[in-house]
This record gives sequence, structure tokens and C-alpha cells, in this order.
Amino acid sequence: MKGKIYSQDLGINLESGKEEEVFKWFLACLLFGKPIQQGVAKRTYFEFEKEGLLSPEKILEAGWDKLVEVLDRGHYVRYDFSTATKLLEVSKELKEKYGSLKKLIEVSKNEKDLALRLQEFKGVGPVTVRIFLRDFKKFKPKVLRLSSSIKKTRGQH
Repeated sequence: MKGKIYSQDLGINLESGKEEEVFKWFLACLLFGKPIQQGVAKRTYFEFEKEGLLSPEKILEAGWDKLVEVLDRGHYVRYDFSTATKLLEVSKELKEKYGSLKKLIEVSKNEKDLALRLQEFKGVGPVTVRIFLRDFKKFKPKVLRLSSSIKKTRGQH
């Protein structure tokens, strides 16, 4: 597998603007951000999909042992322990600090601020952020528009 990976290559519909789709792409980017073969990262993402581990809540519920098992099934063995730990830490911090990935995006002033906020998570570096933003930029207006319409709806209650 050569070239860059994009959300649609994984069946992720960023254009929908849904939180679950945005998080799936972030999860994929966490896997692709390691110096590992693209085919291994892709196979591992699909293992997470098979297990339904596609939200911070599901990742936290699964726990470290289950995450290592899923990573190993995808042949992500070189980084299985550290990645399981990273996924748990990122999911926990995301929930505690922002509530959701879309909320993090919403409070970011611009792309640079979003990149900095993402890199505040332990183990999330410039490669992961670059992959995320490369594909996300195409759909960011739709994601943000959906977030603002949610805010307006909540404000009416």
C-alpha cells in the first residue's frame, strides 16, 4: 500500500460531520502516526471497527488488555503496549477536558490552535496531527456548521 491514507479509504464519512466519524478518523490517525507499515495500521483500524471500539467511551470500557489483543490481531505488535496505553490516556483526557472531539474542534480558534490542542495529548505528535488535518480540512466547515447548529438547538431548550 503506497501513498497517503484518507478517511474514505477506511469507510469513514467525515463529510457527515458526525462525532463518531470524526473520532474514527482521529483513531485511525493515532494508528497511522506511528512508524509502522500503512497496511498494518489499516488492518488494525479494521480490527477496532470489528470490535466496535470506535469511541472514547468504548476504548475506555475495553481496557488495556483488550486493546492490546485487538492491536495484536492487526499485527500492530511492535507498538501494542504503548499504543494501548496512549489510546486509553487520550480517550480519558479527551472526555475529561473537552467532552468530545467535536467540542475540542469547536473551541479551537483556528487550525494552528487545533493542532496545538491535539498535540497536548500524550503521545500525539506532529505526524498524527498532520494526517488528521490533511483530510479533516476538506470537511471542517461541515463539521463546525453541525456543531454550531447543535449549540443553537440546545440554547432553545
